[in-house]
Amino acid sequence: MSQPYIVFGYGSLIFKPPPHTISQVNGFLKGYVRRFAQSSNDHRGTPENLGRVVTLISAEDWAEFSAADPFPHDDIVWGVAYTIDPAYASENGYSVHHTDVYGFENGVEKVVAPQAVVYVGRKDNHAFVGSEDLDVLAARIYTSVGPSGKNKDYLYDLADAVKKLAPESYDSHIAALVHRVRALENAEVNTTSQ
Repeated sequence: MSQPYIVFGYGSLIFKPPPHTISQVNGFLKGYVRRFAQSSNDHRGTPENLGRVVTLISAEDWAEFSAADPFPHDDIVWGVAYTIDPAYASENGYSVHHTDVYGFENGVEKVVAPQAVVYVGRKDNHAFVGSEDLDVLAARIYTSVGPSGKNKDYLYDLADAVKKLAPESYDSHIAALVHRVRALENAEVNTTSQ
């Protein structure tokens, strides 16, 4: 019998599960950060106006950017561990990096998905942009649109999905961006209604 193939979704996979999922469990990773630090020219932006999507990076690697990051000590990432039918594991195309996924059972932290496959961003990836000022980042997310839709909708969908994972689930970076993008929307509405 094949070993279960478990993929941890930390971005759009939270609200758009991968194909051939046979079970799922909500949980979190330790020692990583989720940041809007990856440019998108094909889904939430265009080559002329790059959007931003989340990437996962080890907290140790992200420490290099912590001077510009208002949340340098957030090193828990909530998401969903999906068990994929082993017959279709090769179709998912994820890099192989394994880590335990944690959750709470009766208020006690425990491993809920051992050694899940996680795609971890690398600083040397050409699309990696690192840490950006939150106001600048929010403005980019607010204005970017790509073939998959508005960049701000991706942010809002991700924020809503993370909140629904568990009573304890939260992401400071995402919450700060939602606050800033909503402020930009409100400012535009106020300007156009005058």
